[in-house]
Amino acid sequence: MSTHKLDLRNIKLGELYIVATPIGNWQDITLRAIDVLKNADAVICEDRKIGSTLAKNIGIEVKEWIEVSEHNETHAGDFIQERLLGGASLALITDCGTPVFSDPGARIIERALGLGARVIPIPGASSLMAALSVLDVQLTRFYFAGFLPRQPDERRSMLEYLRKMHIPVILMDTPYRMDTVLKDAIKAFGSGRKAVLACDLTLPGEIVHRGNLGEIYKHASGKKSEFILIIMQ
Repeated sequence: MSTHKLDLRNIKLGELYIVATPIGNWQDITLRAIDVLKNADAVICEDRKIGSTLAKNIGIEVKEWIEVSEHNETHAGDFIQERLLGGASLALITDCGTPVFSDPGARIIERALGLGARVIPIPGASSLMAALSVLDVQLTRFYFAGFLPRQPDERRSMLEYLRKMHIPVILMDTPYRMDTVLKDAIKAFGSGRKAVLACDLTLPGEIVHRGNLGEIYKHASGKKSEFILIIMQ
């Protein structure tokens, strides 16, 4: 639906809440997030099954689910736009953690803002902030590189580029690529470079490896974990 011909002056627009959810431990949900999810007219999610598990574990009932994926993003975006024009209160979540930051959500926010609807952050769990909070050094600045390219040559070129920046670098990726990222990081930065590898934060198997990249790889090689890798300057 196009909005440029609509007269929105007499329309009471809805609101879009961007809600952070736990990255592992269900108790990390905030009281405000629970209240927003419980009272929203609809909750936008990536996967209804994962969203329903969240709702069950925090003890709430969601009035309506709206699934948004790369396959239905345009059609779902039109529907979300209509709901906001109708004054609905909508909450956006991703599978875990804070939406938009290395997760989907930006296009939905863009459409909401295009209407003039309020977009309201409901902060909470973040794997990045959790990892930073347990460092034994204070980072006054860092570069968040996020997910590296999947192609080996491109990934190694990116790591070489990051090495030349001479500031702490933060990486993350899918669990099955943790071993590869560590090996390529050693090739680019050297096995003696100080680093911290935070694995499965907030889960029962949470572990934080500290030392140099070579030592960390000895402990973590061949394993699969949700991870944040912080490579020191």
